[in-house]
Amino acid sequence: MTRKQSAVLAVFAIAAFALAFLASQRVFFRLDLTKNKAYTLSEVSRNLYTEIPDQVRITYFISDKLASIHPMPGEITDLLREYAAHSHGRIQVAIRDPVKADLVEAVESLGIQGQQIETVERDQASLVTVYTGILIEYLDMMEVLPAVFSLDTLEYDLTSRIRSMLRGTVREAGILIGDAQRQWAQDYAYLDRTMTSSGYKLRIIVPTDIIPPSLPMLLVLGGVEDMDGWDLYRIDHYIQNGGKVFFAVETAAVDMQYGAGARLLEDKGLLAMLSSYGAEVKPSLVLDRASLTLPFQSAGPGGQAQIRFIQYPFFISVLNQFGNPQHPITSGFGGVDLFWASPIELAPPGGVEAATLFTTTPEAWLQTQNFSVNPDQSYSFSMEEEETRGTRIMGAALTGKFPSWFRGRPKPVREGMDSELPDMSGEAKDARIVVIGDTDFGSAYIQYTRSQQNLDFFVKVLDWLGNDDDIIGIRSREASAGRLDKITDTEKRLGAMAFARFLNLVFIPLIVIVSGLLIALRRRRASGVRAGTANQPENQGEV
Repeated sequence: MTRKQSAVLAVFAIAAFALAFLASQRVFFRLDLTKNKAYTLSEVSRNLYTEIPDQVRITYFISDKLASIHPMPGEITDLLREYAAHSHGRIQVAIRDPVKADLVEAVESLGIQGQQIETVERDQASLVTVYTGILIEYLDMMEVLPAVFSLDTLEYDLTSRIRSMLRGTVREAGILIGDAQRQWAQDYAYLDRTMTSSGYKLRIIVPTDIIPPSLPMLLVLGGVEDMDGWDLYRIDHYIQNGGKVFFAVETAAVDMQYGAGARLLEDKGLLAMLSSYGAEVKPSLVLDRASLTLPFQSAGPGGQAQIRFIQYPFFISVLNQFGNPQHPITSGFGGVDLFWASPIELAPPGGVEAATLFTTTPEAWLQTQNFSVNPDQSYSFSMEEEETRGTRIMGAALTGKFPSWFRGRPKPVREGMDSELPDMSGEAKDARIVVIGDTDFGSAYIQYTRSQQNLDFFVKVLDWLGNDDDIIGIRSREASAGRLDKITDTEKRLGAMAFARFLNLVFIPLIVIVSGLLIALRRRRASGVRAGTANQPENQGEV
């Protein structure tokens, strides 16, 4: 090969390398062997470019120091590159170190604050400030993910926010606390943080407020005894105008501080209105064999306080196999926990479709009278078990044109209120409703029971109410551990435990021992054959 040919070949090689590098910016490939494809974009995210008329810019602010000592920034970068690769040029991704780019002040003004981490170099520990956050820009709009430390909900956060910006809509939810003794900031602090971090802007609405028809969705938490016709009329008016509402209500009040008593609530119209929509919350409490084991303090034999761990059937663990896989909300159901919940019966009127979201196990039963929830009186829990045992609906979704609870009735009047209630619309619009028979479902109880799956379920409900059915499935990218208590029948569970012990302590060691003996026997036979073959010529020579 001549020198000229070598030079031409080198030029072609460099050009091919450069073209391959440029193509890699648009063509991205990654082999994902995880069971749930945790590192692969979903179809809705891959096809997001079809909804983007102008370019979307994503800037990942990440400190080089953090990227050099932890693998997560690299995985986040790969996910962002995959967005760009599938966007047909509609999504531009930039990776920047705020310190090196002299953007610390600008980045912090966006809400992306530096975090101090400890590093060890040459046996010396030191604290360094690092940044990790994402800025999404579209036209004159921007969204910020101020703290990005994992892939858990990153695809959901990105896709939901980009879609909201493209549509020019606000992911907003109204919060109506119906029970006078509850407050959003105190009783639902964990839910508040979850909804906010998921990109929802929250609007607190008091029962007497007018609910604007433009409000995307409304959460009604409790209110059976405290909301009257004046309050309910506004909710019904909102639904008649196509509103989307999540109802978390129950029919019994439990007081664990003074004697652990329970009583039925006096309905002022909320339960009757829900029944007219097709979801009747029954006046009873549900107990289930699939329940949480909790610590309770009680008096010991000598009067001293002692902590006992008991399985408390009023705190129900709704297992994932009892979710409805055909409904978008529960298609990837991870289970929820319910606290002193009431069952639901569905009887939708004409023009309304009802779907069960999740149920108890077949081993559930009811308390309908002589309510007793005190852990020290567990003997009374099963008094009605035999006659009420069976599967109960605990969550339901309804869609369609709901009949107005106030149709044909005079507008409610409240003394001292000067404002007049608005007129009902002439014809109902398509609306969506979700009903859960538990007001404590998203309350501070989840802090003590570690029921984080309840919060994830809440966000999926909001997405469905907001007509974002296709992004519900990407809420979590990480494989969940799942429940360890799927077998609720005592005999079956004991049988499974015995089988597991036999399998691990007897069968597998026996297989190893037998395999070792067979291998040793085979080697001995092979050694004998080789020895016989080696002695054969010598024996033949002596003859």
